[in-house]
Amino acid sequence: MPRAIRGVLIECDPSIKAIIMKIDSESHHFVVEELDDQTLVIKENMLGELKRRLDDQLRDTQQPPEDSGSD
Repeated sequence: MPRAIRGVLIECDPSIKAIIMKIDSESHHFVVEELDDQTLVIKENMLGELKRRLDDQLRDTQQPPEDSGSD
């Protein structure tokens, strides 16, 4: 008997998609389908967890702003 999975369509930059795919590669709990370079279908019940992990990844990779030295 076929099973249906509720999904959410996500459109993002290719760089963000690459981070999402990296997160998903660890457990395969998030991505249902890759549609193209900027579009994914994510499991609806895992969207909150994916957002949290993505925020953590982005926070870890962002450079702190440089002090411009102008006072």
